[in-house]
Amino acid sequence: MSDNAMATCRHAEKRRKKMKDDNIKKVLLLGSGALKIGEAGEFDYSGSQALKALREEGIETVLINPNIATVQTSEGVADKIYFLPVQAYFVERVIQQERPDGILLAFGGQTALNCGVELYQTGVLEKYGVRVLGTPVQAIMDTEDRELFVRKLDEIDVKTIKSHACEDIDSARKAAAELGYPVIIRAAYALGGLGSGFCDNEEELDRLAEKAFSFSPQVLVEKSLKGWKEIEYEVVRDRYDNCITVCNMENFDPLGIHTGESIVIAPSQTLSNAEYHKLRALAIKIIRHIGIVGECNVQYAFDPQSEDYRVIEVNARLSRSSALASKATGYPLAFVAAKLGMGYGLFELKNSVTKTTSAFFEPALDYVVCKIPRWDLSKFRGVDKELGSSMKSVGEVMAIGRNFEEAIQKGLRMIGQGMHGFVENKVLQIDDIEGALKAPTDKRIFVIAKALKRKIYNVDQIHEMTKIDKWFLEKLQHIVDIDDEMDKCKSINAMDKNLMRTAKVYGFTDFQIARAVGLDKEMGNMHKAILAVRALRKSYGIVPVVKQIDTLAAEYPAQTNYLYVTYAGVASDIAYEHDKKSIVVLGSGAYRIGSSVEFDWCGVQALNTIRRQGYRSVMINYNPETVSTDYDMCDRLYFDELTFERVMDILDLESPYGVIVSTGGQIPNNLAMKLDAENVPILGTSAKDIDNCEDRALFSSMLNRIGVDQPDWAALTSMEDIDAFIEKVGFPVLVRPSYVLSGAAMNVCSNREELEKFLQLAANISSEHPVVVSKFIEHAKEIDFDGVAKDGEIVAYAISEHVEFAGVHSGDATLQFPPQKLYVETVRRIKRITKQIARELHISGPFNCQYMAKDNDILVIETNLRASRSFPFVSKVLKLNFIDIATKIMLGVPFEKPDKNLFDLDYVGIKASQFSFNRLQKADPVLGVDMASTGEVGCIGNDTSCAILKAMLSVGYRIPAKNVLLSTGSAKQKAEMLDAAKMLVDHGYQLYATGGTYKYLCDNEIPSIEVFWPSDNDKKPQALDMLHEKKIDMVVNIPKNLTARELDNGYKIRRAAIDLNIPLITNSRLASAFINAFCTMPLDKMMIKPWQEY
Repeated sequence: MSDNAMATCRHAEKRRKKMKDDNIKKVLLLGSGALKIGEAGEFDYSGSQALKALREEGIETVLINPNIATVQTSEGVADKIYFLPVQAYFVERVIQQERPDGILLAFGGQTALNCGVELYQTGVLEKYGVRVLGTPVQAIMDTEDRELFVRKLDEIDVKTIKSHACEDIDSARKAAAELGYPVIIRAAYALGGLGSGFCDNEEELDRLAEKAFSFSPQVLVEKSLKGWKEIEYEVVRDRYDNCITVCNMENFDPLGIHTGESIVIAPSQTLSNAEYHKLRALAIKIIRHIGIVGECNVQYAFDPQSEDYRVIEVNARLSRSSALASKATGYPLAFVAAKLGMGYGLFELKNSVTKTTSAFFEPALDYVVCKIPRWDLSKFRGVDKELGSSMKSVGEVMAIGRNFEEAIQKGLRMIGQGMHGFVENKVLQIDDIEGALKAPTDKRIFVIAKALKRKIYNVDQIHEMTKIDKWFLEKLQHIVDIDDEMDKCKSINAMDKNLMRTAKVYGFTDFQIARAVGLDKEMGNMHKAILAVRALRKSYGIVPVVKQIDTLAAEYPAQTNYLYVTYAGVASDIAYEHDKKSIVVLGSGAYRIGSSVEFDWCGVQALNTIRRQGYRSVMINYNPETVSTDYDMCDRLYFDELTFERVMDILDLESPYGVIVSTGGQIPNNLAMKLDAENVPILGTSAKDIDNCEDRALFSSMLNRIGVDQPDWAALTSMEDIDAFIEKVGFPVLVRPSYVLSGAAMNVCSNREELEKFLQLAANISSEHPVVVSKFIEHAKEIDFDGVAKDGEIVAYAISEHVEFAGVHSGDATLQFPPQKLYVETVRRIKRITKQIARELHISGPFNCQYMAKDNDILVIETNLRASRSFPFVSKVLKLNFIDIATKIMLGVPFEKPDKNLFDLDYVGIKASQFSFNRLQKADPVLGVDMASTGEVGCIGNDTSCAILKAMLSVGYRIPAKNVLLSTGSAKQKAEMLDAAKMLVDHGYQLYATGGTYKYLCDNEIPSIEVFWPSDNDKKPQALDMLHEKKIDMVVNIPKNLTARELDNGYKIRRAAIDLNIPLITNSRLASAFINAFCTMPLDKMMIKPWQEY
């Protein structure tokens, strides 16, 4: 051994001795709060991983995260959990109490990062001697503050996008003139491109800049490079300066669309080897220079013509893409980043998937991964559908295939927007195809499909219009070519065996094949046609194989349970036991409005119980943001589709003891009947009973049979029938079309005009598509019953009440548990009715019922024979894991019957909803019967005021400083708001009020200042001006009814409040509760206690 080598070895020895920091015994981790657009489930995943890594080191962990639905806020993940807002004031009080040695800021998105920077700048961390672990705060500030960032990269001659940081609108105008339009504007320190967009002229600049300044003190104006490619690298660095790139990815869409909005392909497919290595070397150079310890991502704009590049940004935290990279490679980035923050080096960590290589090894991929965002834009009134530099998607899916065609077709099915792949979908009605190709919207990929399939444009023309790389477009053309081949077959038997195999290899489903050859028309039923194709395919011996993600492309023997299913392979990587010891849990798919992280929590709890009972746990899910798709949460993870076809493929291989369909929300629930028909053993409530509950008519007649009341309803097929029904019950009515055109699924109509308008928009009434109309009860209390039953007998239950009256979707309502204002009699009757329902439906496992109570009537709204979105909330408030009990019941193993009484709690839990209206340009931020929230928090307090205040602050409300603007709807709502208005005045607030409200307050001797509606534009002071001048600290605006003028006026004020980042409440009961809370509960009197101590 040469002297030199000896010296290196000695050096390494010395280094290794001081590997990990032993002074750190207790660490505080900041979570990201409620799921919102731009900051969603990926931080539940990264936080959970980090806590797991710290726990392994024997370090005590403290977590602050008000999001009660996440896995990281469950028992056994962190040692102490505080359900509190992630804000400097509360974090400081926790630090005071807990005295941690270190704090982690990179695992809770932008929320945690901004909070951490504030604590650092105000000297709080220094005061209590808390060390920031991982990336130093200075490095975070260097990447977040645009000017510092550009200066830092100039030091090493790395090109960045020329931008000007501006503190006011004038300087923004000057900067734009200097750079030349088009320019892009973004707010510094903002998340997911919030407050950003493209401007082609000064008028657009003014509008956007005002919005951006209301979210951030600094606004960046930079030259737009629309049309370049966007490439991203995930890089890891330890404190000894070792670096690796874990994964690089490229956007399908060219620059100009936020990464979170684009289809993303990993690893990149269109870079040459030289380009790949050039950008990789640059990424490593950058992260070394900035001094990141842990993980970060580098985003590039890259011009394929000139090989020129610009660095767009560096995120010094785990981001959306790091969750994707972890799932795409099986390299657990967050876990490794947490260990590096503790002071380890990369060479000291084992890669926890392969278990043999050290973590200092770059993964290589022999498959392609495709991420597609999921939007829910149709849920919002008037929302702008064009995609740009600000994020609007609510969730995402990831598909794994052996070729791009397979991956993209899988992915397009996974987003759950009713599409069956790239082709063989319902044809989109588009008037202006060229316009639709040029303007990116959530449906553009299907416009491309139409253009190629109908031969309207060819690949070159589409490339010119969209600037999407030709490589991708040629692959899409290939899918169309295969489809054209199949179209030529007149029947399924005429189809050549090789053509069928080719179609399967490139991601076609049995459904697409059946539709291409017209088998569905021939048999008159799509599902029968699918089964016919399936039988034929099996007889040809065309069956899929299971491949494992071994993260190092088989260079090392991998022992992993991370699997995907494909037809492009010869043999499966797994030997199956066939010992009937597997339990398959179906996951919840893409996060969307209405089905989010709470079902991931349910799935993970079920997996934990299955493992503890000695069964093999198997998960099927395809959402890269989740904990359930983490490689070590179960014994086998299939990262694949939740379609009937794919689930059957997997069940054929697994031959499990049973399948659980009740913990993943609606997707698995909808498969129950089809799986049952194939004799799949479904655990818990039978498929027949699920159907009896899901089918409105069957459920309704069952209620009548057992003598339980429900609101009057009818399924009607003509306008005449609807009129006759309304004559009988009167307005208002709730209208639900069974076949939905515009995505507006339900609406309350309070007069004839509204009804007609809604039906024209939403549905064509016909005998095939009846409309369900039911009597809507005003001013009724809404009550949720979450329960677990065994053979129809209720074992555990929780009753919670909504703060708002019925008419706000239960997913948007503020939930209170245990209930504070229900009559004992009401509770008793609800228990009695639920007992009857559970017995009739022979429920075994989790279920949820929703009730309406008014005067003495109790009406059933609906029942779901699955876990509901409030399961994690009630489980954590009660400290009784409902899913654990339900899973034991479904497995048929003994369980402890809880003896807890509902009303014995001496504390209150409040679940509040998080809305992301600030992302959804032009949408009306008003709540209705259709759900609009993207996430939720749950906070616990000794009384309602304390819990409500914590919860409202957690979802982004602020306690107003001085001025409150009121415009409070109908007479009844004005009366409801009277006490709150009086309380505001008594506590020194200044009230401003619009017309009717001003008069009402005067009549009741409450002082206020009148302001005018936008429609009275000649009068002063104008409500809108006051908002724009930042003179109002909170807006309470309650829509009276839905007539056009009212909406215009109210809409302008509501939208302005959202765009200018001023807290807005549109419900009188919620407003009263919040006002009461902040008037009676000073922050310093608030109890700061961990969950464990309640």
